[in-house]
Amino acid sequence: MSGVIARRAMIVLLLLVPAVAQAQGVLVVVNPDEAVRLPRPIIIWPPHRPAPPPQPPASYKIKALDVQARLVDQVAQVQVSQSFVNTGSRQLEVSFIFPLPYDGAIESMTLMVDGKEFPARLLNAEEARRLYEEIVRKNRDPALLEWMGTGLFRTSVFPVPPGQERTVALRYSQLLRKQEGLTDFLFPLSTAKYTSHPVEEVNFRVTIESQEPIKNVYSPTHEVSIKRPDNRHATVSYKAEKEIPSADFRLLYDVGQGKVSTRVISYRPESDEDGYFLLLASPEIKASDDEPAKKTVLFVLDRSGSMSGKKIEQARAAAKFLVENLRQGDLFNMIAYDSAVEAFRPELQRYDSKSRQAALGFVEGIYAGGSTNINEAMTTALGQLQDSSRPSYVLFLSDGLPTTGVTSEAQIVANARKANQVRARTFCFGVGYDVNSRLLDKLARDSNGYTEYVRPDEDIEDRVSRLYRRIESPVMTDVEIAFELDEEESSVKPVNRLYPKQPFDLFAGDQLVVVGRYKKSGAAKVTVRGSVSGESQKFDFSARLVKHSDDQGNAFIEKLWAIRHVGEIIDELDLNGRNEELVQELVQLSTRHGILTPYTSFLADENVNLHDTAANAASARSRLSLLEDNISGQAGFEQRAYKGSLQRADRFSGMGGYPASGPALSAEGLVNSVHDPAAAPGQSAGGAGVQAGQRVGTGRVSGPGSSAPGMPGQPGQGMYGSSPADAAETERSAAVAAVQQIGSKTFFRRNNQWVDSTVTEKQQQNVRRVKQFSDDYFALARRHGRDLAQYLAMDDPVMVNIEGEAWLIEP
Repeated sequence: MSGVIARRAMIVLLLLVPAVAQAQGVLVVVNPDEAVRLPRPIIIWPPHRPAPPPQPPASYKIKALDVQARLVDQVAQVQVSQSFVNTGSRQLEVSFIFPLPYDGAIESMTLMVDGKEFPARLLNAEEARRLYEEIVRKNRDPALLEWMGTGLFRTSVFPVPPGQERTVALRYSQLLRKQEGLTDFLFPLSTAKYTSHPVEEVNFRVTIESQEPIKNVYSPTHEVSIKRPDNRHATVSYKAEKEIPSADFRLLYDVGQGKVSTRVISYRPESDEDGYFLLLASPEIKASDDEPAKKTVLFVLDRSGSMSGKKIEQARAAAKFLVENLRQGDLFNMIAYDSAVEAFRPELQRYDSKSRQAALGFVEGIYAGGSTNINEAMTTALGQLQDSSRPSYVLFLSDGLPTTGVTSEAQIVANARKANQVRARTFCFGVGYDVNSRLLDKLARDSNGYTEYVRPDEDIEDRVSRLYRRIESPVMTDVEIAFELDEEESSVKPVNRLYPKQPFDLFAGDQLVVVGRYKKSGAAKVTVRGSVSGESQKFDFSARLVKHSDDQGNAFIEKLWAIRHVGEIIDELDLNGRNEELVQELVQLSTRHGILTPYTSFLADENVNLHDTAANAASARSRLSLLEDNISGQAGFEQRAYKGSLQRADRFSGMGGYPASGPALSAEGLVNSVHDPAAAPGQSAGGAGVQAGQRVGTGRVSGPGSSAPGMPGQPGQGMYGSSPADAAETERSAAVAAVQQIGSKTFFRRNNQWVDSTVTEKQQQNVRRVKQFSDDYFALARRHGRDLAQYLAMDDPVMVNIEGEAWLIEP
């Protein structure tokens, strides 16, 4: 290319404006003499796909993204700083462009480039659409279709020499949207996926200030840190390094008075099917001088011979932490067990300075040796609990199998149930791979608790202390939630399949996330019942369950429900045995939502017919023997840790898909768990889930959880490599090649094209074809808006279900 043409290269930068999903930004090379596509990061390319082309002479990377936001009474004051580097070989002339939100809620804006303010010109929605289409047509790059439909501002042009860095800053004020009492702050972070390299640093800091007490603070997209210095201020932060963002950052919060705040938002994509709802509940933030509720805590600690060395030291440290952090008026006891069971005291002790010192002395004298008498340890601990008016918690730690006394799994659970006369919650800690993981899950589930799995390289004290910090201040116990609809028919339950299952407890500083399905729409009354300081109380709240959702703004609710429901199905099959209806439902959910568990990952195999429900159910059935065969050992440990993460999921890495914290099996545990000699001929047994938002060849990849292994190898390969690391790497590559989540849909790769999981066989037979970048292609995008355009923004052929018809978009 000549120097004149090189100097005329222009990049258009559309900055992220957090108001609605459309308001996103990217860098686009605009050159009248050549077509230049958006940069894509280096991704894992499967063997049957061609290698990515070398970096073009016009390219850039986003170095850092820093977002500082102050939210005051529904008004956001936001400052964004974005640094990007010219990674190409020629100077780029760039213009800074950002779209307006659809509601025009931005009140003021200031744009700075390396400290110099730049003027901007407003383009209305029609002018902006023409600009988008012009760039998409010319560069043969469909990515910009994701952002059609809004007006935009554009600054004057400035140069960026090769290798040089520029920092662009934006300041603006914005009125935030509010729905069902929840203020909604959205920052479309996923735009940063268009970069030649991972973003070195992403930093969010959002402060919330309110005249009224702040109640629920919840991010459905990112695992944020929330600090509350008092009840009218909160600071939310998120940091990541070397990340290619795939999810827009979203934050919901509400304000109000009362001991408990409850908000409900709903989503119903199909009017003739049950809708989905999400309920947030948060207790009031107590002042530091408020007297906390009194509770009872029992720590049951394994001191068998297998706990010797570092494990017993960490267990002692965990016990000391609990003793040091009890409160005046709490009741407690410490129980250590091996072949025999030894209690700190024969009965519960009231916590004070004297009992504290004595308990610390008892902990110091704990040493490892002997067998494992789980039955007597549990019945001894539970037998000390007599007062059902106090919230009671048993923290049970074990690193092995029951080897002495009663060793029958069923009998141990039955004896514990009989001894638990006060509805105490049991939280089990499975330490290392030698535990009977199914037994621990049964003990925990039977008492509405759950199991924490501590891997060999993890610190026992850290895991125990984290759980205790969460449950140390119960506000409301034995909580149950009921919905009543106006003019409700007595024979119809308004809501069903709620997760987590009731009853449960609410703790100070805790954020309860409940999901479920509903049959009838309309105004509803939500009643929260429970015990507060030993007295029964109830709170009523209003809610609205929508008849039909016109957009996908709340589509994450459906995905979150599906993830938890899959976890519950696996738990039922694990603890209660085979159930054909549950197996079929597991396959159906996995297909519709792309939830690829170790038992359904064969769906990623391009040779598997997604519509052959009988064959797919048979494959899943054979793989479920992994649960039956692996009661203990690393495979059992990994599968049940994964199952628990699904059951407790409360956020995603993207719009649709898996929790942001990424339930995943470790490489070695995955290989052990997927080895299934009973697998169907020509197929390998599968692994665990894939993160959301992955697009092969379009630059859309997952966030930090994307390393979750998940797919089978190619047919006939048998095991996946010479080592666990090779196995996980092979499966990751296959996962990227086979499944992706976009918006509310799941796409599977079949016959060299992406197929919407909701497309039926009949629809496929009558598919309508459209050529990419044709007039019909753009007309389709304009007619259906972003709800469809996001599915058209792919390089490969894509078959998508649009209003009951299958459309095939072909290059």
